[in-house]
Amino acid sequence: MASILITGIGELVTNDPHALDLLGVVEDAALVVEGATVAWTGRAADAPAADQQVDVGGRAVLPGFVDSHSHLVFAGDRSGEFAARMAGTPYAAGGIRTTVAATRAATDEQLTSHVARLVEEMRRQGTTTVEIKSGYGLTAHDEARSLAVARQFTEETTYLGAHVVPPELADDPEAYVDLVVGPMLDAAAPHARWIDAFCERGAFDADQARRVLAAGAAAGLRGRLHANQLGPGPGVQLAAELGLVAVDHCTYLDDDDVAALRDAGTVATLLPGVEFSTRQPYPSARRLVDAGVRVAIASDCNPGSCFTSSMPFCVALAVREMGMTPAEAVHAATYRGAEALDRDDVGALVPGRRADLVVLDAPSHVHLAYRPGVPLVRQTWVAGRPLPQL
Repeated sequence: MASILITGIGELVTNDPHALDLLGVVEDAALVVEGATVAWTGRAADAPAADQQVDVGGRAVLPGFVDSHSHLVFAGDRSGEFAARMAGTPYAAGGIRTTVAATRAATDEQLTSHVARLVEEMRRQGTTTVEIKSGYGLTAHDEARSLAVARQFTEETTYLGAHVVPPELADDPEAYVDLVVGPMLDAAAPHARWIDAFCERGAFDADQARRVLAAGAAAGLRGRLHANQLGPGPGVQLAAELGLVAVDHCTYLDDDDVAALRDAGTVATLLPGVEFSTRQPYPSARRLVDAGVRVAIASDCNPGSCFTSSMPFCVALAVREMGMTPAEAVHAATYRGAEALDRDDVGALVPGRRADLVVLDAPSHVHLAYRPGVPLVRQTWVAGRPLPQL
């Protein structure tokens, strides 16, 4: 098995959980890749020999970003809705139905091409692991095909039939829940690892969300939740009660919600691009971290409330708007993102983990927040191989 020595690393972020500092930073570092995995990390002066050598010229190297929340399978455009929000129209979940109509009308080929473009966009910005949800089909056929499309690009696929109630069943939401936990689940489950529900006013209440997650568990799917995005609600408490790996958004939390997350060990996945795009208040990551809650950040790339695929942008927002330090934000976008997907093979550059890494055109991870909006990702490596540079 050929080995590659990556040397000339000015700052290496390892996320080694045994390190004294949060990011496990090694300066003047090197890293050895064997096959698809990391074989060795340390000071460049101590590096072992390898079959090949790559010198990154003093640049910083980080684990690849782990984007644990995205909605990439869709068709259509909602830029008009965004413009209206910027002119003062409040955000509401109802716009999802616009995307549902366009997605149902799209061909499999059109959906696949669109996801491929967005995944490539993510890769260029350093994302090496991405979770992709369904949720814009809302029929058994369209949810299953959405997940089949997503599965071409990632193993982290999430069935989100419980996104909103579609127009054709608006007068009978319980009948729609019956569909979600019945024929739709049967069609979707073979293509999914996770099941999710939007537990929010205008979407699904706690009892409905509980029923959806229970049905998913019976079908072998792990549970996740969208919760407490638009206002206070029961979703975060439900996630903690059920011991879910992660609950996402967490914008409106009271002290009991924070304590429940801490005690359950549930990861709070914050999505700062949403607040940027909707002008809602940002959640306080500082409050959560100080309380001992594990916090991840993700893009929530979707056509309505947050059409960004950029994890570096989300890192910068987390620092500027949510009270995180640059180190905390990078850790949340890598190591904690992996935890939110219950993955122990990505999110860190330590021996045995997958060699997914990002080379920055910068000397330090701090530049991700220090230079917001600047394309700092010089190169992305996935499973021990560099992706072609554009």
